[in-house]
Amino acid sequence: MNKEWNITKARSKGIKAETEHAVLVGLVYNLQTEEEVQEYLNELEFLALTAGAETRKRFVQKLPHPDPRTFIGKGKMEEIKDYLDRHEEINLVIFDDDLSGKQVSILETNLKVKIVDRSSLILDIFAQRAQTSQARTQVELAQLQYLLPRLRGLWSHLERQQGGIGMRGPGEKEIETDRRIVRDKISLLKKQLEKIDRQASTQRKNRDRLIRVSLVGYTNVGKSTLMNVLSKSDVFAEDKLFATLDTTVRKVVFENVPFLLSDTVGFIRKLPHHLVESFKSTLDEVRESDILLHVVDIGHPRHEDHIKTVNQTLQELGARQKPTLLIFNKIDLYRQRNFDELLDNQTKAEIESDLKSRLKNEFEVDNVFISAISKENLDELRAKVIAMVKQEYQVRYPYEVQPW
Repeated sequence: MNKEWNITKARSKGIKAETEHAVLVGLVYNLQTEEEVQEYLNELEFLALTAGAETRKRFVQKLPHPDPRTFIGKGKMEEIKDYLDRHEEINLVIFDDDLSGKQVSILETNLKVKIVDRSSLILDIFAQRAQTSQARTQVELAQLQYLLPRLRGLWSHLERQQGGIGMRGPGEKEIETDRRIVRDKISLLKKQLEKIDRQASTQRKNRDRLIRVSLVGYTNVGKSTLMNVLSKSDVFAEDKLFATLDTTVRKVVFENVPFLLSDTVGFIRKLPHHLVESFKSTLDEVRESDILLHVVDIGHPRHEDHIKTVNQTLQELGARQKPTLLIFNKIDLYRQRNFDELLDNQTKAEIESDLKSRLKNEFEVDNVFISAISKENLDELRAKVIAMVKQEYQVRYPYEVQPW
């Protein structure tokens, strides 16, 4: 194999813009099933594609628990190494779970390619997508918080790390220096975000007289497309994960009922905690909203898991109890994937009605089936939103005469 890899070289700041070739690695453990892990790898492959990497192969292993040194077993690592030796164009291995700095270092030493875990992949996508100074600051903060506990493991070019007689020297001091630099930078970024947050809070107070409605949901469920349809605006929408990082707010008027509609960053399974923390000021839009429109891709085979993931994140944000409407988007895609061509329209309608009732009972909130692309059932959606907004105006301003 003619593949040069110098592990002492400085790490790149993220996946390069040009297409890279990658293999994915998943581990079946902790009561997971192989089917679940394959579904998780489907999502990981989409993440890799969004970041600019083309997936060539997947490796899955069953273990009682991850290996503390290499995450995967020795035999599986040899299998991956053999595959990489036979496919020299592959320069990236992506793991579906977070790795420690020590694990990354050992894996890179053995496999001789770049190792990326799920969190670093998501952070790379966020770095690519960040447009405003607020988003860039939040991403940089999240990257440094991710890096700080991994500094020791990443310092593989310092050989005197074992400690003991004859092993003390400038290496340890250099690591401590770097840690202090990273901590100082984190402190500075937090102060910058506090300033940005105060400015954003002032802006939100200036629009306090209007009811605030937020679109929330799993990433890539069509929130931005729906935002464009409802507000007749031109919010960036793309069939990739995390197309939207910055909150977009538009004033919308339905039948003389005004309100503010915001499009927010999508949630995802295993969303890194430090990412949630650093995007606190962006997620404040969700926390301070009066109404949540929870958008779901009904055509996705694991849409109910996505609902639970979003609900768990909303719970962490303290926004779980807000008035919520479940919007099941992409109903046209659901029909295409689940309905036999021989079914008559009445049978299809009955199936959809039963599904709607079951989902309403399971998640205990009202729902509506729509297609943002074909604009199906948008009148029903608007009617439900108007009723919810009117109700919130009555709660907040009970003694004011409204114009409708």
